[in-house]
Amino acid sequence: YADAQEAKAMRTAEKQIRAAAKVERADTKRRKEAIKSLPELKKEAERAFNTFIRARDALLPCISCNASPPDLSGLHAGRDAGHYRSVGSAAHLRYHEDNVHAQCVKCNQWDAGRVVDYRIGLVRRIGTDRVVALETNNTPHKWTKDELRAIKADYTAREKKKKKAMT
Repeated sequence: YADAQEAKAMRTAEKQIRAAAKVERADTKRRKEAIKSLPELKKEAERAFNTFIRARDALLPCISCNASPPDLSGLHAGRDAGHYRSVGSAAHLRYHEDNVHAQCVKCNQWDAGRVVDYRIGLVRRIGTDRVVALETNNTPHKWTKDELRAIKADYTAREKKKKKAMT
């Protein structure tokens, strides 16, 4: 009986130690999240957004050259999330779904985005009115940390939902 009680006390102590470690890890994670800088949060939000865009357009051809989707088994799978109006010229459209579409790496990185062809594909995909709205949207926007965290969470959840629907 004494051995059983001792073993039970040891299991209880081990369980308390694991629970305390879990609380400490959660607290550390929360503190690390709280001190992230704006550029770090932008990068995380953009990574989640671009992953969603690649998943959204996985079965669509390249917006610029109309090449059929490549084999999607690789990491990037030969697709980029190409911006119609670049982040440098229109940072406020960085996370705008009409402004970003799946583009083959060749068009996006090597052919400077093929903007004229991109616009033609964009008009075909979303219509002239929405393209003109993108082109005339010059309202500056200063991203806050809370907005960026919300964008990351939203697009991560939407991308998971999209992947789940595809399987």
